Amino acid sequence: MRFTKMQGIGNDYVYVDCFQQPIPGDPAALARRIADRHFGVGGDGLILICPSNVAAARMQMFNADGSESEMCGNGIRCVAKYVYDHGISRERRLKIETRAGVLSLDLEVGGGSANGGVVQRVRVDMGEPILEPARIPTTLAGERIVNASLPLLAREPKPKWFADAGLDPRITCLSMGNPHAVFYCRAVHKVPLAEIGPAIEHDAAFPKRINVHFVAVRSPGEVTMRTWERGSGITLACGTGASAVCVAGVLAGRSDRKILAHLPGGDLELEWGRDNHVAMTGAAVEVFSGEFAE
Repeated sequence: MRFTKMQGIGNDYVYVDCFQQPIPGDPAALARRIADRHFGVGGDGLILICPSNVAAARMQMFNADGSESEMCGNGIRCVAKYVYDHGISRERRLKIETRAGVLSLDLEVGGGSANGGVVQRVRVDMGEPILEPARIPTTLAGERIVNASLPLLAREPKPKWFADAGLDPRITCLSMGNPHAVFYCRAVHKVPLAEIGPAIEHDAAFPKRINVHFVAVRSPGEVTMRTWERGSGITLACGTGASAVCVAGVLAGRSDRKILAHLPGGDLELEWGRDNHVAMTGAAVEVFSGEFAE
């Protein structure tokens, strides 16, 4: 099976062009094997680039644990790059179909290759945030989950790292096609992400599990964040998560509608527009291609 390894600010996936070869029979099992960083290709998961009746391509995404996800913001930028660079579509404004709906993307093309350049960065219309608790989904009470109490983090006594990180244990939740929980603190590097991330992801308040983000606000227009990604663990970046942080910052009174987000793998530009859509702009990079023996 031919594959291409791509990454968007360190959020790396193995991509399979299903225009040129059959869709794998058991993509969940394949994701677990191929994403293994010791015995496979290595990555945060598997993304299939498939034909679509309503868009230039359809993106089907599987996390490293084999679970299927609705969307990936960094992943979809790489899908758009692949679609353009490999000639599936040469339009610089693309639509890509996902489980979270059909998204629109604008491509920034540069370089001096023979085909007129390759995609460097992609701006994605991430759509409208979902704020209704039942649709996120979460069982936490309220019309909106903004600066709310999460019983898991309300317990006493508090662990020492709460003070070390300057954690505000209140939670803000929303969906960007997949569920997100956002917390604020002074020092994101002092949060024991490998310990608290899975505990929140699997908390009973989140029936479909949840992505977890810890955010330090540098200024109203600039934040630093770290992510525990549902089904993948600690990742260098999360595009839907950065979009969720942009929205959560406004709802919680922490940051502006337009922010620069610093993630361990690089930077993303976010804006929650007056039309209620979130725009995300960032890099997309093709790393290498090869064959995987199924």
